[in-house]
Amino acid sequence: MNTLIKLTTRNNSLKSSLITAASVLMFSFASISHVEAAPTLHKMLKVQNQDVFYREAGIEHKKTIVLLHGFPTSSHMYRDLIPKLSEEYHVIAPDYPGFGNSSMPALNEFEYSFDNLAKITDAFLEKVGAEEYTMYVMDYGAPIGFRIAVAHPERVQGLIIQNGNAYDEGLRDFWLPIKAFWEDKSPANAKVLKDNLLTIGATEWQYTNGTRNKEAISPDNWITDQAKLDRPGNKEIQLELFYSYGTNPALYPEWQAYFREHQPPTLLMWGKGDYIFPEEGAHPYKRDLKNIDFNILDTGHFALEEDGEVMANHILRFMKKHN
Repeated sequence: MNTLIKLTTRNNSLKSSLITAASVLMFSFASISHVEAAPTLHKMLKVQNQDVFYREAGIEHKKTIVLLHGFPTSSHMYRDLIPKLSEEYHVIAPDYPGFGNSSMPALNEFEYSFDNLAKITDAFLEKVGAEEYTMYVMDYGAPIGFRIAVAHPERVQGLIIQNGNAYDEGLRDFWLPIKAFWEDKSPANAKVLKDNLLTIGATEWQYTNGTRNKEAISPDNWITDQAKLDRPGNKEIQLELFYSYGTNPALYPEWQAYFREHQPPTLLMWGKGDYIFPEEGAHPYKRDLKNIDFNILDTGHFALEEDGEVMANHILRFMKKHN
């Protein structure tokens, strides 16, 4: 009897050990099959004597997505999107000079124009080794990105357009005081823009106006952006870029000709509540782009803040289809 008890105990112990070992193996296999997204790296690169800060994630030999930010933000606006894309793609998001964590040279040391921001962004992409890419353009990113696309159409594999304008229809009431500044670059017109567009209230408004639920938008956005705007000399830089924006409408026919001639696959996502670039500016893209995935979203100017998950899924489907 004692021998039988010992054998039974020994068998039970062996079974328990085998079960434990099997559990460890199953956990190990599960861990192996789950690959975590690569971390977002925060880098600095010297370009044309300026320090250009950028966020980068993903594997370099994979297809590249370049994320070009708007005003008054930086690559910070893409902080949540980058991890969602970097599991499948190589993602790069630079800050322009005068924005985010890049250099902020004084007005007498650097030409703050959209022509020059496009040139330095183009030089950055070459230096970082981005030879072909899909471009995500938003707000200021559109006139910068479209200049680059016209200069190097062979490099642009696709466009992702989010509340970025290329048509006269997209410049409505919001732009009236800015157009007045284009006509007369006077201290009085500059003061109107400075007092109404460069304050914490205006920055918060850009993030919350037109959204479904203002409480869903983190105040970290406008607090972070305003801290950069409030640096000594930065508001003067932004006024110079408001003035330079007046050079963009004259280039609309050239950009539209690029769309018609090269027909880059395009994903358009547009927050319909955007007062800065209203929905009227979205629809004309369909006149010139035949291969366009057109989406109007029920949110505002910074659409990623409220519809980031939806937009990430749109991008992943678009990239899979066209790459």
